[in-house]
Amino acid sequence: MRYVTNLPYETKEEEHVTIPMSDGVRLSAHIWRPTSSDQEPVPAVLEYIPYRKRDLTAVRDSIHHPYLAGHGYACVRVDLRGTGDSEGVLRDEYLEREQADAEEVLAWLAEQPWCDGGTGMMGISWGAFAALQVAARRPPSLKAIAIASFTDDRHADDMHYMGGALLSDNLAEAGTMFAYGTCPPDPSVVGERWREMWHERLENTEPWVLEWLRHQRRDDYWRHASVCEDYTSVQCPVLASSGWADGYSNAVTRLLGNLDVPRKGLIGPWSHKFPHLGEPGPAIGYLQELVRWWDHWLKGVDNGVMDGPMLLAWMQDSVPPSTSYEERPGRWVGEPHWPSPHIRPETHPLTRHTIGPAQDATAVPSEGGAAMTVRSPLSVGQFAGKWASYNAPPDLPYDQREEDGGSLVFDSEPLTEPVEILGSPSVELDLSVSEPVALVAARLSDVSPDGAATRVSYGILNLTRRDSTESPEPLEPGRRYRATIPLNGVAQVFPPGHRIRLSLSTSYWPLAWPAPKPALLSVHEHSSTLTLPVRPVEEPDEVPSSPFGEPEGTPPLAMTQVTPPEERWEVKRDLIDYRSELDIVKDRGTVRFEDIGLEAGRRARERYTAVADDFTSVGGETTWTMRFRRDDWDVRVVTHTRLTCDETDFFVDATLDAYEADRRVFSRTWNEKVARDLL
Repeated sequence: MRYVTNLPYETKEEEHVTIPMSDGVRLSAHIWRPTSSDQEPVPAVLEYIPYRKRDLTAVRDSIHHPYLAGHGYACVRVDLRGTGDSEGVLRDEYLEREQADAEEVLAWLAEQPWCDGGTGMMGISWGAFAALQVAARRPPSLKAIAIASFTDDRHADDMHYMGGALLSDNLAEAGTMFAYGTCPPDPSVVGERWREMWHERLENTEPWVLEWLRHQRRDDYWRHASVCEDYTSVQCPVLASSGWADGYSNAVTRLLGNLDVPRKGLIGPWSHKFPHLGEPGPAIGYLQELVRWWDHWLKGVDNGVMDGPMLLAWMQDSVPPSTSYEERPGRWVGEPHWPSPHIRPETHPLTRHTIGPAQDATAVPSEGGAAMTVRSPLSVGQFAGKWASYNAPPDLPYDQREEDGGSLVFDSEPLTEPVEILGSPSVELDLSVSEPVALVAARLSDVSPDGAATRVSYGILNLTRRDSTESPEPLEPGRRYRATIPLNGVAQVFPPGHRIRLSLSTSYWPLAWPAPKPALLSVHEHSSTLTLPVRPVEEPDEVPSSPFGEPEGTPPLAMTQVTPPEERWEVKRDLIDYRSELDIVKDRGTVRFEDIGLEAGRRARERYTAVADDFTSVGGETTWTMRFRRDDWDVRVVTHTRLTCDETDFFVDATLDAYEADRRVFSRTWNEKVARDLL
C-alpha cells in the first residue's frame, strides 16, 4: 500500500464526541473532517460498528478515515451502544434499537454546522450490514452507501445457517461477540463511570449462540433486517463489494439483480477484508473508488462513476490447493448488468461417476437410472477451511482428495479447451436417504493432471429444508425426492487438461453441524444434474486489464508489538480412541498504542472434536481472552462457550469471568438446553 500525506484538504480530528440518543444513552464517535468545514460544510460519511474505535480498530481506521476526510468529507466512526466507549448494552446483532440509534446518529450529523446536511454510510461486515439495513429505513439525509462483505439474507446467507444446516461459525461468531460485548470502556475517555458501565455490560450479557439456536427455522427473527424481504425499501445508490474467498460471495450479485437504484458491484479474490487491504491479492485502490463514489453522490460531481460495467469481477486462474495465497492470478472481467447476457447455464447429467456432456439447461432430465450411494464419515470436512476466510491463520480449503475418499465423486473428461464460470453453480439431485434428517454437501473442484483437487465452490443443504426453510419436514426413508443445492458464487477458469469434479457427502464437519445420525444417501444417475454458469472464453472482458489504481491510504497509527502473535490450524487424529480434533488459535499478541499509552491483547482459540463416526459426539468450543492495560489500569475478560449435542438437543455451557489485575470481579455460568428442530 502507498501511504499518502499530501491530500486536498487539511484535516483535524475529535477523538471522543458524544452523540445523545432519545432514551438518554450517549454514543461515542471519532470524527475526522476538513479544517475548512468550520466555514464550508461538507457531507458526512458514517461507519457504525461494535469493534472499539479507540484501540482494536484504531490502526485500520487511521488508514481510511483520514484519507477520505482529506478529500473533503467528515468521516465519523461510532461505537455501537454497549461497545467501546459508548454507553448501554449490546444485546444482540441488528436489533431495532441498533438501527434506530443509527438513524438518530445520521440526523445528528446532518444538523452539525460542519455538515452540509447530506450523509453516506460505509463499512465492511457488521458495518456493511448496518449501512444496508439503515438504507432500507430511508433516513432523509442518507444519499448513498458503500458496503463490503455483507448479506441481504440473514438466515440463508450468513454465518449462522447454510441451506438450513447449522454452521460452526454460528458458535465462533457468538464467541467473538461474547468477548467484545463484555469489554470495558476506557477510563481515560469516560472517566470514573467506566466500572459502572463495564458491570452493566457484564450483568446484562447472555451468550448470543443461545438466541441463534432458538431460531433454527427462517422466522421473523431472521426476516427482521433481511433486505431481501423487500428490495424496494432501498432507494439510495449502492456500491457493493466482496471477495470469492469470503463467506459473503453471493449478496453482491443478488443486489445487482434485485435493486432498482443506481448500483455497482465489485468482487475480487479477497477474504473477509476491505478491497484496499485485500488478501489474497491483488488489493486495489478502493479508497480512490470511494472518493469518486462519494464525490458523485454526495457532492454532485459529474465524474462518470456510473460508467462502464455494472459488475467488475476477478476471474481466477487455476491454482494448486493451498490454505493461503498471497496472490490469486487472474484478470478483471466486466458485466454490463446482472443477470449478465454473457453467461449461459450449462447442465450436465451425473452418470456413473462422471459428469456427462452439457445439455440444454431447460431440458427435463430423464427419470430412472441406477442409484449410487454414500454414507460419509465425520472426517469429511476437516480440510474445508473456514466458512468466511480471514486469511489469518491460513484458513482456506486444502487438497480435496482426502475429503473425496468419503464422498460420491463425479469427474468430467479432461478438458480440451478452457472453461470459465461466473456466478452460482447448482446441483439438482434425484435422491433418497435412510434417515428422517440428513444433509448433503456439494463441492466443486478443479482437478489438475497430477490429481491435486482445489475446491472452487461448495453448498450445503439440510434435506428437511429442501422445499422450505420456514416449514421443514422430515424425510421418509427410502422415498425419492428432488432437491436443489445452490453453490456459492465464484469466477473460475478450468484450464485444458484439467477435470471438473463434483463431490457429494453426507457430512461436512466441522464447517457444518452433522445430522443426528449418519445417513445413507442414494443418488439416481441421469436425473441428477450439475449446472454451471459458463462465461464463454470468446466473450469480451469489457474492462481494461488494470481498472484500479494502487492501494492508497493515510499512514497507519503508530503501535508497537509487545508480545508476538500466534496462529495455528491443526488437524489431529488419535487412532487409539478415534478422536479427531481441529484446533485453531488466533492470537494477536499484545500491542501498545503509543499515542494513548495503552496495551491491548486478544487471543481466541476454537476447538472442534468428534469420536469415530458417532454423530452425537461432535462438539465445538471457543475461548477468548481480551486484556487492556495502562499504568495502574489492568483489566481482562475471559469467555468460554461450548456447544455439544445428542440426537434430540443442543447443550450450551458458557462462562464469563472479568478481572481487575489478578482479582476476579465478576463471574457467571450458563448451562442451557435447546431442542433440535429437524437439524
